[in-house]
Amino acid sequence: MDFIKKHYEKVLLGVVLVGLAAAVVFLQFLVSSEQAKLTDLTTTVLNPKVKPLTNLDLTIIDAALKRAAAPATIDLGPPNRLFNPMPWQKSVDGRLIPSQKVGPTAVTVTNISPLYLRLTLDSVTPSDSGPKYVIGIEKQAAPNAAQRTKKQAYSSLNPPTKNETFTMVEVKGKPEDPTQIIVQLNDTTERAVITKDKPFTRVDGYMADLRYDPEKKSWPDKRMGAVLPFNGEDYKIVAINSSEVVLSAPNQKKWTIKYSQTAAP
Repeated sequence: MDFIKKHYEKVLLGVVLVGLAAAVVFLQFLVSSEQAKLTDLTTTVLNPKVKPLTNLDLTIIDAALKRAAAPATIDLGPPNRLFNPMPWQKSVDGRLIPSQKVGPTAVTVTNISPLYLRLTLDSVTPSDSGPKYVIGIEKQAAPNAAQRTKKQAYSSLNPPTKNETFTMVEVKGKPEDPTQIIVQLNDTTERAVITKDKPFTRVDGYMADLRYDPEKKSWPDKRMGAVLPFNGEDYKIVAINSSEVVLSAPNQKKWTIKYSQTAAP
């Protein structure tokens, strides 16, 4: 006890020093522990553990995509006319008529007939220089009416005759009684075979019968180039084939009128 009383300051200082040493050691362990925690937190944030995805149910999405791939068709035109009210137009005589029943859309093609180029062997005329073959030429599609009537051309093989329609090529059989006359057409260079019993025919165009009901008009046997007056304007036929007629308005707009057998009166 005397020792402690005499040296208590030293003992107290020693206890303090030991406590400080213990505190230093404890701080070392505490710093290491905190650094380990910070490292774990950093690793967890930067490299999180991601759980694998489970099988997703895409049924609803797939069904929506299929519906989107097949767009709905909405017809707002005739005869529904939700946003397309029927327009009306005044006819020449002052009557109100639905616009689709006037003008070119009201024209009906009632008939279409082919126009032929026809070559016939009409006769054979003997001569000193060789037989002369009388070939009948009929051009039904000619633009001029005078050119559509049948004409006859005298042709021979020596030398071969050439006219505006054909050139003589060959005579088969007896010259004075041929079985076939073969000519070459000038416009297509095709060869045509003509016999006494069977003429050569080729479709060269068409003519049409048309009707316009709003004004009770009809036009038979109209060819390409013909002018049809109706609805206060002149429309020109610019094309005809076996199934349709094409009209051209004064503003150059074209209208195609289909031919249907049911349209015939």
